[in-house]
Amino acid sequence: MTRIMVFGTFDMIHEGHEDFFRQARALAREPHLIVSVARDKNVERIKGVKPRLYEEERLAAVAAHPSVDEAVLGDEEGYLPHIIAARPDIVALGYDQRGIYVDLLPESLQSAGVTAKVVRLKAHKPDTFKTSKLLG
Repeated sequence: MTRIMVFGTFDMIHEGHEDFFRQARALAREPHLIVSVARDKNVERIKGVKPRLYEEERLAAVAAHPSVDEAVLGDEEGYLPHIIAARPDIVALGYDQRGIYVDLLPESLQSAGVTAKVVRLKAHKPDTFKTSKLLG
């Protein structure tokens, strides 16, 4: 079993997320997909707007998805503790995930003793299937 971890807000689960999950699962023969759902306050800080749904609602929707083996809430401060706790073999980032934590992720994981490989997944029709476009 290969533990693969992905991250997102998941204010709604759409075809872009379906492809995101498919791509992540395709990284291993026996995948165990762990999905980290962003905390409300972090979504607001990063995106500048509050999520449409509360974190508990988004977590429940992700946990119920048939492609997801495990759903967890992200950390309220920082990002490493919940990644370390999940023990991923692979960390798969979305095509649009950017920022200082993404830039520093490989070094931060290595410093924390996490040997996970960091990969970037491809976009799936980003002009159509992006939550901000779908919600208008």
